[in-house]
Amino acid sequence: MEDEKDPNGIDAHTPGAKMDAGKQRPALVLGAFSRALSAVADVGTYGATKYSPSGWLSVPDGINRYSDADMRHWLKQQAGEVVDPETGLLHAAHRAWNALAVLELMLREDKADD
Repeated sequence: MEDEKDPNGIDAHTPGAKMDAGKQRPALVLGAFSRALSAVADVGTYGATKYSPSGWLSVPDGINRYSDADMRHWLKQQAGEVVDPETGLLHAAHRAWNALAVLELMLREDKADD
């Protein structure tokens, strides 16, 4: 607790103190990207319906396979196709979902190594 500080210098025991100086501010990202994250949630919902909820966590070699899926959507996007014809959702949203899946799997793998 020694490292925690109020950003306004208020003592921890003074009413109105909040020891959050230097801490992560997730609302800056989650709020600023609300439309983008909603589009990514649409992709996740589509996948959960097509396959199974959270089934992607059990896909063998998931990091490589979701990286490949990301690149397939990138190639379609580069060819001028904005919307994935199968899902009706933006290729960019699919790419973001795949990137998040890869990142999550990598972080889980790193945690397992600890």
